Amino acid sequence: MIIRSATRSALSGTVALATGLLVLLPAPSPAAAHTRTEPVPPAAGSSRTADRALLYEPGTQVRPASGAPSPPSEVSALSWLVADAVTGDVLSAHNAHRRLPPASTLKTLFAVTALPHLSEHARHTVTEDDLAGIGEGSSLVGVVPGLSYKVADLWRGVFLSSGNDAVRVLAAMNGGWDSTVTQMREKARMLGALDTHVVSPDGYDEPGQVSSAYDLAVFGRTGLASPEFVRYSSTAEAQFPGDKGTYGIQNTNRLLSGAGGVERYPGLIGVKNGYTSRAGNTLVAAARRGDRTLLVTVMNPQSGASQAVYEEARALLDWGFAAEGQVTPVGSLRPAPADPVVPPGRRAGKPVRDGARSGAAETDRILRKERKERSEGAESTEGTAGTGEAGAGGTVSGVVGEPMTGAVGGAHGPEVRSGAGASGPGGREGREAAAGSDGSGGFSYLMPMVVIGAAVLAALALFAVRAARRRPRRR
Repeated sequence: MIIRSATRSALSGTVALATGLLVLLPAPSPAAAHTRTEPVPPAAGSSRTADRALLYEPGTQVRPASGAPSPPSEVSALSWLVADAVTGDVLSAHNAHRRLPPASTLKTLFAVTALPHLSEHARHTVTEDDLAGIGEGSSLVGVVPGLSYKVADLWRGVFLSSGNDAVRVLAAMNGGWDSTVTQMREKARMLGALDTHVVSPDGYDEPGQVSSAYDLAVFGRTGLASPEFVRYSSTAEAQFPGDKGTYGIQNTNRLLSGAGGVERYPGLIGVKNGYTSRAGNTLVAAARRGDRTLLVTVMNPQSGASQAVYEEARALLDWGFAAEGQVTPVGSLRPAPADPVVPPGRRAGKPVRDGARSGAAETDRILRKERKERSEGAESTEGTAGTGEAGAGGTVSGVVGEPMTGAVGGAHGPEVRSGAGASGPGGREGREAAAGSDGSGGFSYLMPMVVIGAAVLAALALFAVRAARRRPRRR
């Protein structure tokens, strides 16, 4: 009797207490349950599906779905690349890591290196020493020794006129020519742009100075995270100070200005063009259409056609927009999160170069740090006047990692972000993983033991109470 009674009491107490605890305990969130039982696969077109080694292979790399358009066959450049500027996904490329002279497209790396260090409102009186060493035949904006210039004017001289004289002055303000070279090399390394060797910050032909279509796209994408960079690169015309007032300058990127019989490309937001006798024509171009921003690089077209660099960039942009959702990425502009890719022909286990392990998180950290420094040190300013894509008096925010405003992103364009995204370390899935494998902070692992232990104790207590009630009372 006593055993049966104890058993019934234990069972009834266990059921009652377990039911109460299940009612009181919070249920796992739908997101946590989903993360635990049904891992979210990579989104279509995600760089997580990309085979990074493909970009080291010679020739054209593309992974189209059935019925997808093919990359334009008329592109004759020695090297080219098409990428999504927001995600960093490389949609197609040709000899992406071939090292070639970059010409003035290297000024994109100069800009992303020096822009964060120089307030656009600062002024500098130019000296003869600032302009010493400009290469013969360099493109110039017309900087005059003895005149005082705002940093913003000098940057317009760099982006619009590709002025090597403006680069010289800004480099002097940035710690000097040699220091700027060192900074640019380090910046390229930290961004995972390992094909680039900087000798002259202005892109002037120098022995050993090389970059690649891949690296130039990395620099362009990094620049698009900066509102200042986008504002300068998307300006078609501006006024530049001279010793007798100001004079007009026009952007040498003809896809933006429409000069020389080249039709302007709709939605173009820069980035930079270049030419030297060794490099031929080079171009980094970005354009926005709807909620997408594409980035292309074209290095040294071989067709001999007039304006080939612009028309080939146009064809690649058109293809990239038409192929939306129909190609699997062949690589990513984001550095590998772990070990670097070992290119064909190199010994496995040996890093391509130091710094290849910096990873996507390091790239995003750099961009966040620089945006914070600019926001803390910047003074309030009105939009830059001009007739570029930003619009007269408008303000253009960065394309990568910043909300879009103004003509580039629409009046109230969607917010686009780079970085880990929803499934990365800083996103929803990352936060849930930090709390516990099922998103509940590990509580679900302890819950069965807590329920059983508490139920047993409650059952024993209930049995003791019932036994006491049944015990005969003494009179």
